[in-house]
Amino acid sequence: MSGGRVKQALSPRGRRGWTGLTPAAGAAVMAPGILSVGLHLAGRATPSLIAFALAAALWLVLALDFTARLVGDRGRFRAEAVTPAALTAVAATTVIGCRISLFGWNTAAAALLALAAALWPGLLLAVLRHWGRRLPGTAFLVCVATQGLAVLAAVLAAACDWYWLAWASLAAFCLGLLLYVQALRRFDLREVVRGAGDHWVAGGALAVSALAASRLTAEPVWTGGGHEVLRRTTLVTLALSLAWYVLLLAAEVRRWRPHYDGRRWATVFPLGMTATACLSAAGPTGVGALRPIGEVLLWIAVGAWLLTFAAFAAGRPAAGAGPTPRSGP
Repeated sequence: MSGGRVKQALSPRGRRGWTGLTPAAGAAVMAPGILSVGLHLAGRATPSLIAFALAAALWLVLALDFTARLVGDRGRFRAEAVTPAALTAVAATTVIGCRISLFGWNTAAAALLALAAALWPGLLLAVLRHWGRRLPGTAFLVCVATQGLAVLAAVLAAACDWYWLAWASLAAFCLGLLLYVQALRRFDLREVVRGAGDHWVAGGALAVSALAASRLTAEPVWTGGGHEVLRRTTLVTLALSLAWYVLLLAAEVRRWRPHYDGRRWATVFPLGMTATACLSAAGPTGVGALRPIGEVLLWIAVGAWLLTFAAFAAGRPAAGAGPTPRSGP
């Protein structure tokens, strides 16, 4: 399947065309990618490999399309680069890198970290320069992309004993939290009820922050007071992400939206990320109850992915889904 067809299929208007880089493009990689990590942590090797194969294949298609636009259509690339959704390129790359590291392929994971880190500053600055008010859930991708770098850096620091990278991870983690606060100030809270799927990133951004904090907590670099601060930060961010989870789920029940929308891939990723954060945090924080919670949430996320994929495969674009969500008012 060509990159153009993938983009067309994943857009909110289904086969009626692709009007820009929506959250569906990168989120369609991020969703199975984080499910693969979560399934690995839960000891489900075969489903984890299947999810990884799908995520890796989609990442390659989208990477080729990203490169083609960068080289062959600079005008379109610049126009898309100012939208928060463009940061899914960074986030998706870090998710793939984290899963690859679990295979022990740390050189490849480090290469993906370098690629994501090279893309991140330019895309982030472009997005921040064009921020407005009353933004959709994609605004939180400034946090997700930054925390993705923090997670992958922490994973590689532990795997390769690159302790200097742990400090870089800590810096990215702190910056990610600041960016979350800024995104929250601009988030249109009405999206909680009327959002088409990407509003779940509001909670998912805190979940990936909790995952980053849990990986930092596990690092031997910090002991004593530093370790305890990171431990408590992990629990606080995880608790807040779970609070978002409950709020957003209640909003879904209140206003049921069963039709397919490409932005629903941006719902699956936060569901999987919250589950993975719980599974990852159980050990470093010493709160064993987080593991069974994470396992339950993981299978909910798998079910959400299957439902979203079934709706996508059925080829029923949302009636009146509207245009691609904007990066500003």
